[in-house]
Amino acid sequence: MKTALIAGSTGLVGKELLKLLLEDQNYSKVISLVRSSLAVQHPKLHEVIIDFNKLGEYGNYFDGVDHVFCCLGTTMKKAGTEDAFRVVDYDYPVKLAMLAEEHGCKGYYCISAMGADSKSKVFYNRVKGTLEKKVLGMKIPTVIFFRPSLLIGYREETRWLERLAIWLFRSIAFIFWGPLRNFKAIPASKVAKTMLRKADEGVQGHHIVMSGEML
Repeated sequence: MKTALIAGSTGLVGKELLKLLLEDQNYSKVISLVRSSLAVQHPKLHEVIIDFNKLGEYGNYFDGVDHVFCCLGTTMKKAGTEDAFRVVDYDYPVKLAMLAEEHGCKGYYCISAMGADSKSKVFYNRVKGTLEKKVLGMKIPTVIFFRPSLLIGYREETRWLERLAIWLFRSIAFIFWGPLRNFKAIPASKVAKTMLRKADEGVQGHHIVMSGEML
């Protein structure tokens, strides 16, 4: 039986993944690092309320962990500044990976973005690409980044532009085949299922999973 640690279980994919981890018989313990309680009760769940700015102080929770799942992420609107965005989408995931490496975790599974590119002129894509490059250079046996297209799922906050984009993507979904499959909007639940499946299958090495592979 394995132990999983998840960060970002309040997000669109993270909420789905936490449910799956708690249901998965391969895991006897699931550690969830959160800013505030999720009010979820389960015999396998060990919820730890932390200050993500002090992640280094919580290294003991990585002892005995097999798989680390990173579902952390924000938006420029919520972050307010590029620096604040980078803290959540780069600094925190990198620190999680460093702790995973330091404590001998076997696998690190992290959500990235379809356009991730460390040399991109687009700030968002550049941050995601830089994150991938940094973590893929670490000595963790298995590192897998997942690059979803536009995510579909319920959000508590209203994002009108995102809702419009989802409506448009659904309206023209029939064109997203072949080379365009990676651009098709994808349910958060499918991303979560793919993350867990890769961990359950014991896929080793460093990989990037594109959105079309998760549909």
